[in-house]
Amino acid sequence: MRWERTVTVIGCHVGGEDNHVIVGGVLPPPGTTMFEKKRYLETHGDELRRWLLFEPRGKPTLCMNLVTPPTRPDCDAGMIIMEATDYPPMSGSNTICTVTVLLETGMLPMREPVTTLTLDTPAGPVPVEARCRGGKVERVQFTNVPCFVTHLDAMLDVEGVGRIPVDVAYGGAFFAIVDAPSLGFAVEPKEARDLVAVGNRIAAAAAQQLPVRHPENPDIHTVTFAEFAMPFAGPGTVSRNAVIVAPGRIDRSPCGTGTSARLAVLHARGQLVAGQGFIHESIIGSRFEAGIVSEATVGGRQGIVPTIAGQAWITGVFQHGVDPSDPFRGGYTLPDLWFA
Repeated sequence: MRWERTVTVIGCHVGGEDNHVIVGGVLPPPGTTMFEKKRYLETHGDELRRWLLFEPRGKPTLCMNLVTPPTRPDCDAGMIIMEATDYPPMSGSNTICTVTVLLETGMLPMREPVTTLTLDTPAGPVPVEARCRGGKVERVQFTNVPCFVTHLDAMLDVEGVGRIPVDVAYGGAFFAIVDAPSLGFAVEPKEARDLVAVGNRIAAAAAQQLPVRHPENPDIHTVTFAEFAMPFAGPGTVSRNAVIVAPGRIDRSPCGTGTSARLAVLHARGQLVAGQGFIHESIIGSRFEAGIVSEATVGGRQGIVPTIAGQAWITGVFQHGVDPSDPFRGGYTLPDLWFA
């Protein structure tokens, strides 16, 4: 074995979504904020993401999280999220997995029955409460960054679908949310391929026709996700969804940022108020508890502060190496899986 680099990763999933955590072999990127560190990886260090997430080591459904020291004195650890095609500023499922790994491996001290900490993310500080027992993290609840709606019932021209209404909201990234039954979907596993095909078209159309930009950080912009939502029956009920993630697959979990965006829409429509919430269910039946803590104002827009809760499980410990003679050391993609 002749490796020129070794990276240690803890495998973890929440709700069936694979979100691994890098715990060794990578130095923190430069930058005075987590957003600057994220941008440095995007522009100067993207070979790390491609190496770990592209084939033959990775897969389209895998995410990686780089843990760093925090850049703020009020935070306990920093987190940079790497997905198959980009670096989202925030992710709920990745937050739950990263917190679980930090506590169960002892990188941060676990205090039973509840450990409180704050993650430093590119979207901003994210307070967390982890319920712990016997050395196991049984539930992670995080308070997301403020979320808001930019469009309600905006008409969108989608190739092969026609003109449809969509809601657009920010939940840590921008989502175009559509009513699933109106497009003939019930968000069932057998529909997965068709949901992805239509969802990719919706996301592409929204990115072109409905420009959006975060009022407090203009570098966060553009609709990047499509979300299919089943009907909402009221506070405390269960509603199913499917978030389409680039390059073309369904989030296996209910998606924390997608759930936050949907909470913002339900609040804007008067269907939920502060102190209320619901259960969001994924296409495979996994669930997040979602609620609205309070109302908020973001750059003059009315919005909400949401909480999302779920449980993650560590799946393994991996060491990835780079052999300098490996012809695929930089990774590769094929359009049979990567839709590109």
